[in-house]
This record gives sequence, C-alpha cells and structure tokens, in this order.
Amino acid sequence: MKAIFIDIPGPSDYEKVWSLQNKLHKMRVSGEINDILILTEHEHVYTIGKAGNEKDLRVSEFFLKDLGAKIFKIDRGGKITYHGPGQIVGYPIFNLNELKIDVHTYLRKIEEVIILTLDDFGIKAERKDGLTGVWVGDEKIASIGIKVSHWVTMHGFALNVNTNLKFFDFIFPCGLKDVSMTSMKKILGFDVDIADVKVNLKKKFEAVFDIEFIGQFEEILNEEF
Repeated sequence: MKAIFIDIPGPSDYEKVWSLQNKLHKMRVSGEINDILILTEHEHVYTIGKAGNEKDLRVSEFFLKDLGAKIFKIDRGGKITYHGPGQIVGYPIFNLNELKIDVHTYLRKIEEVIILTLDDFGIKAERKDGLTGVWVGDEKIASIGIKVSHWVTMHGFALNVNTNLKFFDFIFPCGLKDVSMTSMKKILGFDVDIADVKVNLKKKFEAVFDIEFIGQFEEILNEEF
C-alpha cells in the first residue's frame, strides 16, 4: 500500500501541526489522499488529552509559560505529556479499515516500530503489561496517545531522543505518579542524530505496516509552513 511521508523541520509550532493534522485527517476520511506519516520535533509544549486535567501538573501553568512552554487541551486519548526539541513526534494518519487492523493492533504495531528502531541503536526496549508506550527497564522512553474517527487515526507517539528530561519533572507523565522518563541520549551517553532516527522510524513503519512511502506532500506543506 502506498503512503505519504512528511518530515517537518523542527522545532515546529504545535498548533500549526495540529491544524495540519486535522486538514489531512478530513482528506484521508474522504479518500482524497493516501495514508500519511508526519514526523517532527516541537517547540516546548504540554498537551492534555481527554482523560487528563490540570491535576496532572506539578507546577502552575504560569510557571510553565515562564519557561516558554505552551499548554493545549486536545482531543486525543490519554492524559498529559510533554513535547519539545530533541524529541521525535510522529503523527500517523492511517485508515485502519484499509490496513485491516483494529485499534488494539494499531497501538501494538506503533510500539513495535519504536522497539525495532531502538534495537537498531543498541537499546533494548519493551512493552509493559496494561500500559501503552515503550519502556527501557523501569523508565519510559516513548509515549502514545491517539484519536480514531471514521476509522482514520491522528495524533500518535513521542520518542525521547535528545530530549531535555527536566521538562517531565513538572508533570505526572501520562498521569502516572511514579513513572521516570528516559531518552536515547541518557541511555547511550551521547547526542543521537535526529535525522538518522527519523530514517529508521520511516523504514520500520514500512516493514511493520506493510506500506511504501512515496515522498513528501509538498503542496500542503507549502501552504502551512
């Protein structure tokens, strides 16, 4: 199955990419375009999903805004998470009916993409029973929060590559009060090339979802960025 790959240079504005997602989601639902994968890094931002609220903050909103971080309440599942420079955020806009998979299988496939990517960088990652996301030992390295409408997905995952982990100290990540976050940089002890990780993720998406990316969607990108 053919799909479109969009690599948005970062750090990108969260609200702009969210708007782009909504536009592309409507186009995918109507059948105007193929499945799409967006990869980017964001400026500092906290997003609160439908299951979350301000109780998942450990500091005031004013404190976070003083740090230069924005806060958005959005329509994905899950609670609160952080996005920022050094973190790859992926937004698959996939038609699950055409892929012939259900939501549970979709989530496990996203986890598999991340686990296989990390393995190529010498990091042994795994799932945890009853929890969505990817872990290295007892520390979480990737979070997943999605929305599915008309069987087309949006929102997605965040993989900590060179992320400044102190920004997670100000929240209860994914609403978990005892979770500790990690990154590829923390585990490996050096900065990891973001572009290399993006290329690897792209290849793993092709393998795990049995799709073939055919290039950028330049017209949409030129309109939005």
